[in-house]
Amino acid sequence: MFVDRAKIFIKAGKGGDGAVTFRREPYVPEGGPDGGDGGRGGNVIFQADASLRTLMDFRYKKKYQAENGQNGMRKKKFGAAGSDLIIKVPPGTVIYDEASGLLMKDLLKPGDSFIAAKGGKGGKGNVHYKSSVRQAPNFAEAGGAGRERTVILELKLIADVGLVGFPNVGKSTLLSVCTKARPKIADYHFTTIEPNLGVVQVGDTDFVMADIAGLIEGAADGAGMGFYFLRHIERSRVLIHVVDVSGSEGRDPIDDFDKINNELAKYSPKVAAKPQIVAANKIDLCDTDAPVYLKFKDYVEKKGYAVYPISAPIHLGVDALIKAAADLLKKAEELPEEPEETFDFERDDTDPNYRKVYAGVDNGVYVLEGKQLRKIFDSTNFNDMGSLRYLYKYIEKSGALKELRAMGMKEGDTVRIFDFEFEYIDEF
Repeated sequence: MFVDRAKIFIKAGKGGDGAVTFRREPYVPEGGPDGGDGGRGGNVIFQADASLRTLMDFRYKKKYQAENGQNGMRKKKFGAAGSDLIIKVPPGTVIYDEASGLLMKDLLKPGDSFIAAKGGKGGKGNVHYKSSVRQAPNFAEAGGAGRERTVILELKLIADVGLVGFPNVGKSTLLSVCTKARPKIADYHFTTIEPNLGVVQVGDTDFVMADIAGLIEGAADGAGMGFYFLRHIERSRVLIHVVDVSGSEGRDPIDDFDKINNELAKYSPKVAAKPQIVAANKIDLCDTDAPVYLKFKDYVEKKGYAVYPISAPIHLGVDALIKAAADLLKKAEELPEEPEETFDFERDDTDPNYRKVYAGVDNGVYVLEGKQLRKIFDSTNFNDMGSLRYLYKYIEKSGALKELRAMGMKEGDTVRIFDFEFEYIDEF
């Protein structure tokens, strides 16, 4: 099954906690602190892998987490860094941040990679908190939390030439006779329900051709599966517009031609501007001097497009069409990418709300929350008065206690910080 869109949750590893240890060696009087730092958490990295073709793996596994960093150890030993998690995707995969909807990275070529979620920093051991007035610090810093987010993966096929047209006009048959691809072919609508790729050999050169599932009117607005199919031709440099000129489906070839081009233009001006040649297919059912074909050819050529009469099943006119596509491909230039707002990784690394402490009331219990508060809280040794005093002073300086008092908090009321509850007293 061809899967070209997926939503997954990723979480980087937590940094290891700093160690609280003391020297306990013979002949070393009054051994001081020697707790080492924790290791950083592992990053979540996306990497394009040429051996992959679809996003099938993400249909079944939705959550990915990198390894946590190891806690610090005695004798100032650092904890090991958590292993990075490398998630492999097909080349051509575009990754978006779900929360903001912004582009994170377009992994166009094999080997392209980027860090989608950074691991948390390792916490400092108690050796860092020794001072002239604090000879034996009985606390250390907790490791930082790893970044976590939900991302959207979209695969856009990388092909030189894309086949477009209504359902059942012969695109799959054309691909099969030009390449070694074996798409499903049958005499009913929407035989192709997923894009197919094949390599076309022309003399000493070759190029990749993609058979895009049939479009219908309204595809650019989401009718059928057209909107999802259309993104697969964004990277094609040349389009072959396949039209059934015999009218075997009871449709007007000119009307079909205009409707498909209108859908391309509605989807993206960039796609509509791509070089295009027209394959007038099923010519064996009406002949080249038939009025319906001559009228179609005259109409299309007046719009500036070359028309090649073909009959794909019997290989009639196919060589001339493919040679024309190869020649056009040599001349075709890459159109500039449309500007798209991208995800701000620098801002993501420096969260402006990191130091904010949020105060509130929940069923009579006064609640404090915050990202930096979480880290300091996790670092607190509740059996050490100095560590508790540091936590209290941090909350007080943040202005959160003042906010709680304004909400009606008084001595004896219950305060909750995450999963820890205590009785509030006016003087610490």
